[in-house]
Amino acid sequence: MPETSHSLDDLPPAQRERLAYIEFLIWFLGRATRKDVLDRFGIATAAGTRDMALYQELAPHNAEYVGKAYIYRTAFKPLFTHDVHRVLSALTSGFGDGERRIQTALLPHAVPARLNQPPLDVLATVTRAIHGQQALRLTYHSLKTGPVQREIVPHALVDSGLRWHVRAFDRTKNEFRDLVLTRMEALRAWPTGSPKSHAQSHELQSADQQWQTELSLTLVPHPAHRHPAAIERDFGMRKGQLTVTVRAAVAGHVLRQWQVDCSPGASLRGSDHRLALYDPSQLAGVHNAVLAPGYAHPVKSQN
Repeated sequence: MPETSHSLDDLPPAQRERLAYIEFLIWFLGRATRKDVLDRFGIATAAGTRDMALYQELAPHNAEYVGKAYIYRTAFKPLFTHDVHRVLSALTSGFGDGERRIQTALLPHAVPARLNQPPLDVLATVTRAIHGQQALRLTYHSLKTGPVQREIVPHALVDSGLRWHVRAFDRTKNEFRDLVLTRMEALRAWPTGSPKSHAQSHELQSADQQWQTELSLTLVPHPAHRHPAAIERDFGMRKGQLTVTVRAAVAGHVLRQWQVDCSPGASLRGSDHRLALYDPSQLAGVHNAVLAPGYAHPVKSQN
C-alpha cells in the first residue's frame, strides 16, 4: 500500500467512526456511497466527499469507484477491527443509536424474538445503581415464594440467552445472587445521605468470588452423534475440542443455553445436546452448576 499523508491514529474519533462505517458497507454489503454517509451521520456534502476520498486514499485496494459508488474489490483488507457480534447486530437490527440510528435491517434475516424484555425504567434504575455503586430496595417476584421485599447492591448485568439477570449482593440473603430483571418492580434508591445508600466493601463486585473466578471449560462433540466433524465445524473446534473461558457466576447459564451435556460420561441423549463437557469436574465449586444439563455434584466420601 502506498504511503499516504494521513494516519488513522491522527484522525478525530468522529471521522474514524465514519470511515469504519464506509468500510463496513463495502465489506459486508459490497458498496458504499456518499449518500450512505450523509444519511447516517447528517454531515455536510463536502465532508462526506472528503471521507469517501480519504478512505480510498488509506485503503486504495479495498474498493474501486464505479458509477458514484465505491465497490468491493477481492483484494480487500480491513483497516478497522469489526466485532462479529456487532456486525451481525447491525445487519439484522440496524446500525448505531440515537436519532440517526438506521432502524431497518440491512439484510433479510430471521432472528427469534426474545419473549421478554425488561422495562426501560427498571433497567435505567438498575444501571444507575451499578454505575454509582448504590443499593436498591424493590419487590421481587420469586418463583418459590411469590412477591418478596429485597434490598440489593447490583454490580453487573448478565444475559443468560433467555433473559437478562442482575448480578447483585442480596442484603436480604446476605450473599451474591442472580436476579431476573423482569421480575423486579417498585425499585427505589435510598435517600441521599442514608447509611444504607452506598455499597459496603463486602458488597462490591471485587468481593464476589464467583464473579472474579474464571473457568476454562473444554467442550467436545457429544459422543452420541455420528458425525462429530459437523459439530467441530459448527463451533470452530481444533483437534476436536473447544476451550471457552467464562466467569463461574455465569457458567451454569452458559452451559444451559448451549445445552452442553455435563453428566458423567455424557449420558444424556437427544438431538439438543450437540456438545459435552469433557471433564465435569471443571465445574467443582461453581454455585450455579446445578443449571448445567445433567450435572451432578460429586458425592462426598463418608470416610
